[in-house]
Amino acid sequence: MMSDSGRSDPTPPSDPSKPSIPISYPIQTLEDLDSRTYFTSFHYPFNKSSVPLRPNSGLAQRPRILVCHDMQGGYVDDKWVQGGDNSGAYAIWHWYLIDAFVYFSHYLVTLPPPCWTNTAHRHGVKVLGTFITEGDEGTTVCNKLLSTKESAHKYAERLAELAVALGFDGWLLNMEVNLDIGQIPNLKEFVSHLTQTMHSSVPGSLVIWYDSVTINGTISYQNQLNEQNKPFFDICDGIFANYWWEEDYPKQSAKVAGNRKFDVYMGIDVFGRGTYGGGQWNTNVALDAIKKGDVSAAIYAPGWVYETKQPPDFQTAQNRWWGLVEKSWGIDQNYPKSLPFYSNFDQGHGNHISVDGTQVLSTQWNNISLQTFQPFLEYADDSASKTIEVHVDFKEASYSGGGNLTFRGTLEAKATFSTRLFLGQLLMGSLPLHFIYSVKSEGNSRVGLYLEFSSEMEGKKKLFPAPQGTNRFLSELVEVIVPHQLTTPDDAPGWIIQEVSMAMHGYTLTEIHAVCYNEQPGNTNAAEYFAVLGHIKISTSDKNTEFPPSTSWIVDGQDVEWGGSQGSKTLSLKISWKLKDGKSPPYPRYNIYVEKLTKQSIRIPGRKAEGVREYTGVAHTETFYVSQLAIPSGTSSLKFIIQICDVDGGSQKLDDAPFFQLNV
Repeated sequence: MMSDSGRSDPTPPSDPSKPSIPISYPIQTLEDLDSRTYFTSFHYPFNKSSVPLRPNSGLAQRPRILVCHDMQGGYVDDKWVQGGDNSGAYAIWHWYLIDAFVYFSHYLVTLPPPCWTNTAHRHGVKVLGTFITEGDEGTTVCNKLLSTKESAHKYAERLAELAVALGFDGWLLNMEVNLDIGQIPNLKEFVSHLTQTMHSSVPGSLVIWYDSVTINGTISYQNQLNEQNKPFFDICDGIFANYWWEEDYPKQSAKVAGNRKFDVYMGIDVFGRGTYGGGQWNTNVALDAIKKGDVSAAIYAPGWVYETKQPPDFQTAQNRWWGLVEKSWGIDQNYPKSLPFYSNFDQGHGNHISVDGTQVLSTQWNNISLQTFQPFLEYADDSASKTIEVHVDFKEASYSGGGNLTFRGTLEAKATFSTRLFLGQLLMGSLPLHFIYSVKSEGNSRVGLYLEFSSEMEGKKKLFPAPQGTNRFLSELVEVIVPHQLTTPDDAPGWIIQEVSMAMHGYTLTEIHAVCYNEQPGNTNAAEYFAVLGHIKISTSDKNTEFPPSTSWIVDGQDVEWGGSQGSKTLSLKISWKLKDGKSPPYPRYNIYVEKLTKQSIRIPGRKAEGVREYTGVAHTETFYVSQLAIPSGTSSLKFIIQICDVDGGSQKLDDAPFFQLNV
């Protein structure tokens, strides 16, 4: 497999057992894989993903899209498990077009950083690591790996153990070395045993074979499924065919695969290099040919858009490029599919972070784990025909996280503008549904939600939560329901929070659109339009989550290290927490704050000691590393507060949250 251009250096810390800022890194030698040293690393507990794949996330029996992410050697901004400080970091947000995601690099064992697994799983996408052997080193590795049936089984079990421990879903196997034909039986043992072990320990897992070594032991790219590589295909979950195929290869491969034709993934190199159609902005040419052949596609290095700095800017170019994929292939994932459903439109990078309308951070950051469900925004090539531009915005204030959906442009007085947000498959039960959403707007600009339901018995039903009298511009088929306004937190100025409830038993929620309109169109002229959607939450409960109080938790501080000189102290430590009853907490993340208490703040009689609460970061497992926190002189103690956050976007009040206090 080719490499992309740049190369970062994701070498593990010089001593992985010593406390330091948690990072993701690959395993580089067979000895390290064998000795299981990864599990003794300080970084290991931070690298576990915290979002399980949705139940019943089996692969659909249709042509699928696998994305193989190879960028700058891997482990770039995404290696910082607790997040980095680059608001321009790479991310993928078109998850609704993807079935499986491979994290690729040229190290022996590539372990996906947990941020990719967390966000892919949230969207129903499987995540695979990579096992690759190449060059002279690869030959040495294969000689040891394939020396006996037992060694082949042992290393297969080591790989399966890593996937289970870190919470990802399988492996891409890329054997890019010439082998002795006598090694092929043990290679087949390795592939088969890895596949079986993965299936028994992670239901729905995948092991995919890369089209390199043939059954004769030589590297010979077939660029299709044929008798040279089918023996490997037969004992695993699929094949990733090399990129140099011709127009009729997909159809021929489908014939060879029989009833497993969707397990053939025809490779497309987005950089171009010999790919059918030329990749780049013509990637859809290859996709069309693959679809015609009725097999699946493997898109390699879609980070091309980012690495080659496609104009005019990354957001626009990325949306345009994936728009071509959607046009050619259609949509692969639907959501909402289950409840609660929550999106704050965060892409996992930005210039600020808000919690419930209050900004808690005002510096650059990146952390793909913080992506919530991504909207299905349609890219319009002809933006001139659109009166209103819709985009995920990182500059305007956010209600939650670091993004929002901004609608800006002009709108005729009595006109409306609608854009799709989500395409769902949510079957309604007997409980009523509660929709809560936050909006901010200027002048007469208003934004609402338009919901479409379908039922086999009743057909389609369209609902529009909006104030009384708004149905003047909607067809007779749309039923207007009046939302009621919830009280907005005091420190969230400008945000209006609307709630609407409905009972739709037996219906399926299929579409959610945003609708822009003017509230009191006095004249008929077009007016400036500006509105922001902060978040959407759908659940069957109108109550806020009841979080376990601080007394339910055991919070512990370890690896405490003081540094700095007189007058400018620093502190590093690892904070861990768990429920006293021993149950594993069901929460996807925790916001971490620190309160720096001075002697004065403690001495005031009759008043609770309280300093300024500073947002320090976010944890996705029950542990967080504080690195070189600056401590002002006069600080007598530090209180680290762990704010529990729920899947529905709710967060615990800071006064009730568990904490760890440390005297300075």
